[in-house]
Amino acid sequence: MRISLFAVGRLKTGPEKELASRYLDRFAKTGPAVGLEFSRSIEIPESRASNAETRKKEEGSALEKALLEGSILVLLDERGKTLDSEAFASLLGRHRDSGKRDLMIAIGGADGLDPELRARADLVLNLGSMTWPHQLVRILIAEQLYRAVTILSGHPYHRA
Repeated sequence: MRISLFAVGRLKTGPEKELASRYLDRFAKTGPAVGLEFSRSIEIPESRASNAETRKKEEGSALEKALLEGSILVLLDERGKTLDSEAFASLLGRHRDSGKRDLMIAIGGADGLDPELRARADLVLNLGSMTWPHQLVRILIAEQLYRAVTILSGHPYHRA
């Protein structure tokens, strides 16, 4: 199953980008052994609309355009469902085993996510009840993707 990341906002060169890239590279190298591959990372600029609702709609529309037909859509949002690392790995494994070809994980803009997009999502997931800056969210989800592969493969990286 191919996994893509979608993010509103660009990650500038620096330690955050390097660390996120390191985990995504690890995921890309180890994922194929368990049937998961890193497909692509899509960054779009934040909308410049004058109000939050319009910004969320424009950003949501850009996400819809990037979403491949039949893709599973996972949105990251502080009001989403909480999963531990093993449950997240299991979720990826179930989708892979069900024959799904594509899964997209999306990080919304500063104003949040379009309600219509939330309604269409297969899963709204949180990475904790605190609000995280987008740069850290990218690192966290990249690490969790790598961790999921190590859990699915029985690698000792994840020790519970």
